Amino acid sequence: MPMDSPDDGLIVSLKKAAAVLKQADVPFALGGSFAVYAHGGHSSDHDVDFLLREQDVQTALQVLTEAGFTAERPPEDWLVKVYDEGRMIDLIFRPVEVPVTDATLADTVVRPVNAISMPVLSATGLMVHKLLSFSQHHCDFARGLPLARSLREQIDWDRVRRETAHSPYAEAFLILLDRLDVVPFRPRGDAAGEAADGGDRAGPDRSKLREVA
Repeated sequence: MPMDSPDDGLIVSLKKAAAVLKQADVPFALGGSFAVYAHGGHSSDHDVDFLLREQDVQTALQVLTEAGFTAERPPEDWLVKVYDEGRMIDLIFRPVEVPVTDATLADTVVRPVNAISMPVLSATGLMVHKLLSFSQHHCDFARGLPLARSLREQIDWDRVRRETAHSPYAEAFLILLDRLDVVPFRPRGDAAGEAADGGDRAGPDRSKLREVA
């Protein structure tokens, strides 16, 4: 089963918003927990996130409010919110401090979400965003594990490692995945090391990790 019991009302609002944006030719991608759901994975979150470019935000707000949604500009400067009968949808234009671009919107797969097809952020993109959301103030690995476990075969883990290499929190999460036998860990720069060592450097010294633990 995919995401546990997605809220029927949220699905209706998601489909309504997606239909409005599609009809208005506003480029977007479904992200967040419903994107995991669309890929057939598990998620503990029940929210609706659409990714769109900042230059399209005003048009999106206009067409959505004309369709009956109410709009809100929160204090955060990386998203706006719209509501459909009290159900919230986030329109995100700068996730994880990185602007949404044409390349972001190209990193998608068209998936049906309850009978309406829409562009959905790739499983790899979802994993990258999840890992880069971890910080010293917010580092709940339990929210990333269902995504990694349920979508691991759809994820390009080499790309995930490259794009999250600057984050110690992402590195720690990838080591955790190795310890849980979800995905083998490969330290940064290890591709060259593997070539030199004949492929013996498959991951960290687990005995040392256990000593530290």
